[in-house]
Amino acid sequence: MRTKIIEKSRELFLTYGFKSVTMDEIATSLGISKKTLYVHFKNKTALVKEITLTIIEYITNGINQICVKEENPIKEIFEIKSFVMEYLKNEKSAPQYQLQKYYPSIYATLKKKQFELMEDCVKENLRKGIRLSLYRKNISIEFASRIYFHGVVGVKDRDLFPLNHFSSTELMSYYLEYHLRGICSNKGIEFLENQLKQHY
Repeated sequence: MRTKIIEKSRELFLTYGFKSVTMDEIATSLGISKKTLYVHFKNKTALVKEITLTIIEYITNGINQICVKEENPIKEIFEIKSFVMEYLKNEKSAPQYQLQKYYPSIYATLKKKQFELMEDCVKENLRKGIRLSLYRKNISIEFASRIYFHGVVGVKDRDLFPLNHFSSTELMSYYLEYHLRGICSNKGIEFLENQLKQHY
């Protein structure tokens, strides 16, 4: 039952938002009583925390599976973007923004964990790109990996990038192009241009 609760809650939270979905709605959608729901999770905050950890674990495993394929590093970044956006339902409910606003302590923990989990993958992507002469040889891997993470998180700020101006998919596409144009060599730019034609 706990697994079913987590799966259904994840689906509802990503579709409608962490703030919007109530414990009553989760119980009703599962066909159980709210009392049964509280047997497994003492309150909504505990459930939200469990869901966010489940989401980050799933995404991390998925990203790792993409990274071990040893793809062209530029192609790899676009594959990761497609995988994450599809899993998060293109972030139509702005889950990260809602976490930050309504569950700040969970958000802070999640952000720290995200960086720890992403750091190695991003750095390896940068090293691979340099080895293949797709990225400029003089970039700072430490700086580029951190600015990349900051940008991925930053474009999800709905005060700065409201959804009535940009869709989540557009924002991530714009940011990835911005990031890659900043680190690509001439050879990398040529590959990037071809990649962009396939994604737009």
